[in-house]
Amino acid sequence: MSNDHARWTAVDHYLTDLLAPADEALTAALADSTAAGLPEIAVAPNQGKLLHLLVAAQGARNVLEIGTLGGYSTIWLARALPADGRLVTLEYSPVHADVARANLARAGLGKTVEVRTGAALDTLPLLEQEGAGPFDFFFIDADKVNNPHYVTWALKLSRPGSLVVVDNVVRNGKVADPDPDDEVITATREMFEMVAREPRLDATAFQTVGTKGYDGMLVARVVG
Repeated sequence: MSNDHARWTAVDHYLTDLLAPADEALTAALADSTAAGLPEIAVAPNQGKLLHLLVAAQGARNVLEIGTLGGYSTIWLARALPADGRLVTLEYSPVHADVARANLARAGLGKTVEVRTGAALDTLPLLEQEGAGPFDFFFIDADKVNNPHYVTWALKLSRPGSLVVVDNVVRNGKVADPDPDDEVITATREMFEMVAREPRLDATAFQTVGTKGYDGMLVARVVG
């Protein structure tokens, strides 16, 4: 671990201990995800708390998450919903989805959250056909090469005022490379350029450092 990363991690731990302390359900969700062999790429606790606060501030009642993993971020999101709120989360891997369902049930969110399995680009059209939207809040944290498509789908399933958050958009600073030799960076830059052109979105992005290294998030509001 570099000196910078060690410092970022120490600060994350300090902030998390004070402002986003773990509880049994969150701790168990991470532990069971690791035990099941899922990659350790869940959001950091303070990032989970940020998502929670954004959902609460938005007054969201209907949330769509693209990329469930083991349900850690899903717990943070769902806990911010009112009693009659609902969250749909899309997960490609059946193994990941099963772990997430167990984690959500243990957190008391089994009736609030629906985990749908399959490629998101297949399940998103089904949501549209079912009239599942509009969603008030979107969290996109799945396969990065499809982020331009996921943002497009968020617009389709949104309403004016909906909020869209996309994780992992700085990629250790590589997003600034104008000629990347990496399909993920290329797709991320395409997403940014699309958002910048889209008159229905008002957006910003920011860099983050911490236990998860150097990355960032995009936050966009649907304005029309």
